[in-house]
Amino acid sequence: MTDLAPYAAHSNGSRGRRHPEPPAAPRSEFQRDRDRIIHSTAFRRLEYKTQVFVNHEGDLFRTRLTHSLEVAQIGRTLARILDLNEDLIETVALAHDLGHTPFGHTGQDALNECMREDGGFEHNLQSLRVVDELEQKYAEFEGLNLTFEAREGILKHCSKKNAEKLGDVGQRFLDGRQPSLEAQIANLADEIAYNNHDVDDGLRSGLITLAQLEEIALFRRHLDEVRRLYPALTDRRLIHETIRRMINTLVVDLVAQTRANIAAHRPETLADVRACPALVAFSPDMQAQSLALKRFLFQNLYRHYRVMRMSEKARRLIRDLFATFTAEPRLLPPEFQERAGAGVARAVCDYVAGMTDRYAILEHRRLFDIGETA
Repeated sequence: MTDLAPYAAHSNGSRGRRHPEPPAAPRSEFQRDRDRIIHSTAFRRLEYKTQVFVNHEGDLFRTRLTHSLEVAQIGRTLARILDLNEDLIETVALAHDLGHTPFGHTGQDALNECMREDGGFEHNLQSLRVVDELEQKYAEFEGLNLTFEAREGILKHCSKKNAEKLGDVGQRFLDGRQPSLEAQIANLADEIAYNNHDVDDGLRSGLITLAQLEEIALFRRHLDEVRRLYPALTDRRLIHETIRRMINTLVVDLVAQTRANIAAHRPETLADVRACPALVAFSPDMQAQSLALKRFLFQNLYRHYRVMRMSEKARRLIRDLFATFTAEPRLLPPEFQERAGAGVARAVCDYVAGMTDRYAILEHRRLFDIGETA
């Protein structure tokens, strides 16, 4: 790509891979990263991992896979507008949830509790672990051997304690420096995607209502516009027209504020970007409106009693699986029994984190239902 901004992440300037490989011409290094993500086992599993609603609760709710695709679509749009590396943003977007547990954030929290004495659990770290170690495809190395820039983007936050163990990819957290603009874009594309599709899924489920959302300025403004333009429109088309306008407003604001930040700090190289404060951002007013929407979703959707009931079931299921496998590692599949030699808790954590929702439910039945075939 020759039309990128000078401060973008250029593939031919990559800091390389953990294990050197010959070029993959005519593909760029970041295109190769993206292809490896798409062909990974962990990526396919995202189809059956919870975003908010468990897979069996409905066929039309978002999953981790459809969420990742939506993040990639928004990220690629932003990349083209801002002259950044579209391939790198797409790679990070598609990979950012590879380490997520079954049952969404409930599964993550439950595994973190289980791993409290053994280093804890955080899905960003697990996503990096997936691409660095757990994917088993290549003869010459563990994992997918992605570029430094892709790995850096996947690891969007990290404690200093964990960063100290990660070598070069963790160094920025110790130095207080920023990742590439591509990584920053992927991070906020994630926020745009999940806020808006959680509104859509929440309305589809009936757990939140249009009347409730009209109390939120960002939603009400666009709903009023749609009703003014299309007074006869109802139901799903009314909701879709509102949400697509919200996404567009967030994207336009993000582009304007990011351009203003770049103009103010004048980075000339990727190294300059790393030394600046975060440059990809919403305007203060839009950030406040987005935060109000997030708070609404937290209180009214994520803490809805029906979601909480399913979350409590999921939490107990994760705890049961973890306790059983750590007490008797011989119940693990052979490849995880081998990993248990280096640490039982982490091997069990890797196994449970990699499960889809429905596989976790099935595995629980196999272990605890006397009539279920092992």
